[in-house]
Amino acid sequence: MSSAGEGLSRPLPEQVRLHVVEVAAQVLGTMPAASVPPPLRGIARFDPRKRARLGSAPIAAQLENDKEFREQVAEALEAAWPELVASLAEGTVPPAAEPVLVAAAAYLTRPPGWPDLVEQARADLEQSAAAGTQREQAETRLREQLAAQRASAKEEIDRVREQLKAARAENSDLRRKLHDARERVKAAEARAAELEAETAEARARSASANGAAETELRRLRERLADTERQLEANRRAAREGRSMEDARVRVLLDALQDAAAGLRKELGLPTTINRPADYVSAVVPGEPGVTAVPARALANDDPQLLDQLLALPNLHLIVDGYNVTKTGYPSLTLADQRARLLTGLGGLAVQARVEVTCVFDGAELNGPVQVSAPRGVRVMFSAPGEIADDLIRTLVRAEPPGRGIAVVSSDREVAESVRRMGARPVPSLLLLRRLGRG
Repeated sequence: MSSAGEGLSRPLPEQVRLHVVEVAAQVLGTMPAASVPPPLRGIARFDPRKRARLGSAPIAAQLENDKEFREQVAEALEAAWPELVASLAEGTVPPAAEPVLVAAAAYLTRPPGWPDLVEQARADLEQSAAAGTQREQAETRLREQLAAQRASAKEEIDRVREQLKAARAENSDLRRKLHDARERVKAAEARAAELEAETAEARARSASANGAAETELRRLRERLADTERQLEANRRAAREGRSMEDARVRVLLDALQDAAAGLRKELGLPTTINRPADYVSAVVPGEPGVTAVPARALANDDPQLLDQLLALPNLHLIVDGYNVTKTGYPSLTLADQRARLLTGLGGLAVQARVEVTCVFDGAELNGPVQVSAPRGVRVMFSAPGEIADDLIRTLVRAEPPGRGIAVVSSDREVAESVRRMGARPVPSLLLLRRLGRG
């Protein structure tokens, strides 16, 4: 333990204070009622989930002023992290240890030089916060670049639309010319029919006058040959005109198809439409639901169970935000916890193409929280006087009967209530392992 003269020149860092209070709140719940310090007896009766949050200030004050209570909390911490506490007692810090956990252990066990360990953790946390600010600035620059690229893409789309409009006008002109050529071919064919009729009449007259008829017949045949050559020339000209028009139409259609493909990709339009068979009445098989997903031989925390749920069509995945983050990375600040979880959910939404809603407890917030939600992830905070559990149940009730809903939370009350409403509860550890798998 430290000497009596050692102490902190500044208050504990907020993250360290929250972690210390969390550990003390857990120890407080295990202490006999007679051993609980009098100022904390009322807090000890709180719900375990609310004890650290509602009794934060009294617990922190008791730790600072009550050496016996602090040593009891230090014993619990030493039982949980014996190697870390032993290293601090020897004057060394494990290289891979979390700064918040090192500072909390130093504050509670108070080995020699513990104020320096707390100050070092403060410096590490400030450096981490500065790195987070730089990361947010980089993200802001990337968003600005994306907006500029979207504006450029819109200008390109407008330009292609103008070209398409001009191409349509040119196509209309080509169609008119083709129509005129067809009319001329029809006239030539009608004229050829008239000539054939005249030839038949001449042949009939030739029966009575062979000499004159033969001469006239030869003349008519020559005339017919000239007409046929003219007709063939007209047909050839029509075919050449049509081939040129078809080639130009094909080029225009290719340009239109490329522009439409780029526009469909930009707007995220569906690639399929209904087919005639979709409108024929028949008995169709039922859609797979969340309750029909079998566990088979997989463990309850195997990410493949979540993969089976994500494969269901039109699934709505609702995530109890702080329940997941405090299970996976409780040493981070609340802002870093939210950022880390939302980043992982953004990638999951893109991969699985499902609707994702992440709910955080906002009952104790003093004002709105600035959150940058990734694409495909809806972020919601509970209103004052409402906890996140109630908001999750409201979201489940809002969905139509029969839609697949999965709720990620390790809270037993939440899991049982959403199960009764038809949703599939999923342990928080399962989602953490799925996000860690990538």
